Amino acid sequence: MASLEEIRDGRIQKLEGLRTLGIDPYPVDSKQDYTLEIVHKDFAKLSKLKKKSIHLVGRVFSVRGQGALAFVDFSDGTAMFQAVLKKDETLDEEFIRFRSFVDIGDFVEFEGTLFTTQTKQKSLLVKKWKMLAKSLRPLPEKWHGLQDVEERFRRRYLDVLMSQEVRDRFIVRSKVITEMRRILDDAGYLEVETPALQPLAGGASAKPFVTHHNALDIDMYLRISPELYLKRMLVSGLPKVYEIARDFRNEGIDATHNPEFTMVEYYEAYSTAEKQMVFTEKLLKTIIKNVFKTTAITFDGNVIDFSKPFTVVSYLDLLRTYALITDPETITLEELTLKASQLGVKVDKGDSIAKILDNIYKKTCRPKIIQPTFIIDYPADYLPLAKRHPKNKELVDAFQLVIGSIELVKAFSELNDPIDQKDRLVKESDKQKGGDDEAQNDDQDFIEALEYGMPPAGGVGIGIDRLVMFLTDTHNIKEVIFFPTMRPRE
Repeated sequence: MASLEEIRDGRIQKLEGLRTLGIDPYPVDSKQDYTLEIVHKDFAKLSKLKKKSIHLVGRVFSVRGQGALAFVDFSDGTAMFQAVLKKDETLDEEFIRFRSFVDIGDFVEFEGTLFTTQTKQKSLLVKKWKMLAKSLRPLPEKWHGLQDVEERFRRRYLDVLMSQEVRDRFIVRSKVITEMRRILDDAGYLEVETPALQPLAGGASAKPFVTHHNALDIDMYLRISPELYLKRMLVSGLPKVYEIARDFRNEGIDATHNPEFTMVEYYEAYSTAEKQMVFTEKLLKTIIKNVFKTTAITFDGNVIDFSKPFTVVSYLDLLRTYALITDPETITLEELTLKASQLGVKVDKGDSIAKILDNIYKKTCRPKIIQPTFIIDYPADYLPLAKRHPKNKELVDAFQLVIGSIELVKAFSELNDPIDQKDRLVKESDKQKGGDDEAQNDDQDFIEALEYGMPPAGGVGIGIDRLVMFLTDTHNIKEVIFFPTMRPRE
């Protein structure tokens, strides 16, 4: 078998051969009368057109036959179709040139007439053809290197090209985002944009990426969340806003985390976490109904039923039930550290009680949650941007949604008391000084905006990558991000 270098050298020789004949292997113009999807759909009508000759384009995927006959499978991205070259129907020089210069992977333009073969295959009988783009490397089916999973992610363009399953997954992703945007637009939300490059990272508990702006001579941060800017828009008088945003967090990479990811966050003035819980449940059920035409999704071998109301449980009750922590409200740091050790949960220097509880929850509780479940009653220290619960000031009025053991949604009644917000961000700043690099910043500009007055509001964040993972029964976030973050080749 020829090596990759030998194959590439042979194709370069063919490219130069075309140029020697005065043929540009990468011409500017091409003719395409119909997509191949349309040709399949309207084949009977198109076959009877007065102008019999039509132009079709696409990438060559296979060439079969020998001697005076060639069958070519080609695709323009909408469908696959067959072209037939016959020596007595195609000009001799065109036929010879095709056999001499065309390889699998090349983009070509065919001119000919539609017909049906003896085996009832819809086909194009080629009169002329034209090279549109000469490929210099063979497609993966002839190059075994892409069988490696890492190479699939690095060369996603080939992964999508050669796998209909992968291609369909990204089509689903696009449809989900389109449907989500439609639902929010119809509900009266205004789509907005906030800075991805920020003078201070905020809106989530995460370690940011740091960069430096030379002209201003200041450090800046890639956003970890658009939340604080979207809340400023509520201050500005806009009642309903949302953003589908690329966020960046300088954290580890695993099955559900990628440093660059996509979130949708939406905020409604004069709303609450409870009201947003109702809206979010409706939003997800509508997406599943309209995109998948069903009320049940299979994930990790479990059938997830969306025809029923979502379950609501207390975060603290989950810890009592699955982690056997009888007093999560009053447990001391020393007691919790010991409990974490018993459960095999790592505790880092500077970790707060809320963070340790959360890590214990992630190991012992979340894996048990399969059907759609809203989790409520979080400690106030866990969500420093959320409003306190009206009946228990030690808790916040918030919820998360977990399905199939995956956290998909985080939401709360937004804290609009500038004094309380200032106090809680100061505590976050103290955590930073104690070694917690995921604690939030004391954002004075945001506090100033709150002091002008922000209406009561409910806000929601949904991880789109994780949602698509769930909806496509996929178990690695790299599978649903077109170009995931990868370690450079050594």
